[in-house]
Amino acid sequence: MRSRGGPLSHKRLAFDLFFSIAGGLLVLFILLPLVSTLLSTTPVDFLASFDDPEVLHSIGLTFGAAAIATVLALGSGIPLAYLLARRQFHGKRLLEAIVNLPIVIPHTAAGIALLLVFGRHGLLGQWLYPLGITFTDNLAGIVVAMLFVSLPFLVNLSRESFAMVDDELERVAMTDGASYWQVFWHVTLPLAWRGVLGGAVMMWARGISEFGAVVILAYHPKIVPVLVYERYEGFGLDAAQPIALLLILVALVVFILLRLALLPERD
Repeated sequence: MRSRGGPLSHKRLAFDLFFSIAGGLLVLFILLPLVSTLLSTTPVDFLASFDDPEVLHSIGLTFGAAAIATVLALGSGIPLAYLLARRQFHGKRLLEAIVNLPIVIPHTAAGIALLLVFGRHGLLGQWLYPLGITFTDNLAGIVVAMLFVSLPFLVNLSRESFAMVDDELERVAMTDGASYWQVFWHVTLPLAWRGVLGGAVMMWARGISEFGAVVILAYHPKIVPVLVYERYEGFGLDAAQPIALLLILVALVVFILLRLALLPERD
């Protein structure tokens, strides 16, 4: 007697096969350029790039500026993420859309917008320049550009993490006499720390990879993405490959860290 589940199983197999092929093509599209960069760069060339003082300075500048931007964002991004996760108020959807604007705005356009605000003749820059505070072609400008384009990653992941915390736990703590501050520090944040830390790491990684906004607001001193572009324009593909590989390896390490350490799979 023929099982009634047979035809259904075959249909499911065909369905899964089609979707697997379609998804596999996308994965292949992602992996091919990365693997090609890895295989076309010899270990000797890659290690030799670390003997270049300009490369070493650029690496330190890039990683440090992204870290500064992330630390600055924590002070305002975490409170904003908590309010978006826990409170209902008029204009909330609009506020969420504003937070995500840097993701959809072309980053060269973001650089122009930042220049109009923080440039020497910009909205804020014209008042800060006489005080000796400038944002063009210095570390401050790099940090501002990285902060602008990468902030949504911190806010969004933190908001989702706060939203996953059972608000009943907060109410129980307040019933026991805890203040709002105590509830946040001793209940909510300890339960949501993985998402907050994951958002901070994602923001740091996104800052490292930024090019468009930085190159307009602060071309000098050169961060790694700008240096890659300059080496490619001036000396060709071979000169840019080792530094590009460094950025790819950093990205891989960050995502492995997020997957294995910060966001482990649930049982």
